Amino acid sequence: MATGFDPSGRLPDIFLNTGTSSFTQFLSAAAPELLPGRRPLPPGLSAGDAAPHGTTIIAIATAEGVVMAGDRRATMGNLIASRDIKKVHPADSYSLIGIAGTAGIGIELIRLFQVELEHYEKTEGAMLSLDGKANRLAAMVRGNLGAAMQGLAVVPLFAGFDLSPLDSARAGRIFSFDVAGGLYEETGYEAIGSGSLFAKAALKKKYRPGVSTDEAVRLAVEALYDAADDDTATGGPDLTRKIYPVVMTATANGTTRLSEAEITTVAEQVVSGRMENPGG
Repeated sequence: MATGFDPSGRLPDIFLNTGTSSFTQFLSAAAPELLPGRRPLPPGLSAGDAAPHGTTIIAIATAEGVVMAGDRRATMGNLIASRDIKKVHPADSYSLIGIAGTAGIGIELIRLFQVELEHYEKTEGAMLSLDGKANRLAAMVRGNLGAAMQGLAVVPLFAGFDLSPLDSARAGRIFSFDVAGGLYEETGYEAIGSGSLFAKAALKKKYRPGVSTDEAVRLAVEALYDAADDDTATGGPDLTRKIYPVVMTATANGTTRLSEAEITTVAEQVVSGRMENPGG
C-alpha cells in the first residue's frame, strides 16, 4: 500500500494535485518502495546467481525503421531457468525495448517504462520524442544502480521509429545503456547480453546501411544463431520444441511482432543453411 493513505479512505493530496508528467517521479513520491531499485535486499547478499538472467538482444536499423530480436533463454548460474522467456516488447506505438540481465527486474522495468510513456501521453496530450523516451529510460536504469551493485543488474536496448528525424535516412534509431544509466546512440546495429560479442561480430560482416526489414530479420536470426553457437546462455532456434526468437519491427506503421509462422520460416531457413555451411 502507498504511504500516507488516510484510514477514512480519502486519497492523499499527492493524488489530487496537478503532478508531474513522469509516472516514475510520481511513484517515487507516492510509494517509493514500489520502484524496482528501492526494494531493500538482505545485507551482504550478492543475488547475481540466485535470479534468472536473460540474454541476448539485437537491434538493426533498416530502410523502413528498426528490427529488434531476442533469444528465449534465461539462465541461473549453469542451469537453464527458462527456454521461452520473452525479452523484446513494444514500449509504445513506435518504439521497442529489450532487456538483458536479471530477468524479473528487467520485465518489471519494461512494464514501468510502458506506463511511463502512456502516463506522459495522457498527461501532456502528446507523445514524447524518441530522444525523450531514451532519456526517461536512462533515468530508470540509473534508479536501479543500488540493486545492480548487489548483482541484480539489468541493461535495456531501446530502438524506435523517429516521427521527426533530423535525417530522413535515419528514421530508425537505436540506443544502448550502461548499468549506471549512461545513454549512447548506436549506428546501424547493436547487441546486448552475454552473447552480444558474437552477435555483433556476425553483424559486422553482413550488415549494410539501408537493408530492408526482411533482410534485417534474417540477419538478426543468423546473429542469434552465431551467439548461441558460442555462448551457453543464449538459446538458438529450437526446432524440436518449436521455440524461436521473438522478432519485432518498428516502422512508420507502428510496432509489429512477426507471427509464429513468419519467424518459423526464417529460423528453419537459417538452420537449413547452417547444415550445409556451419560457418555461415
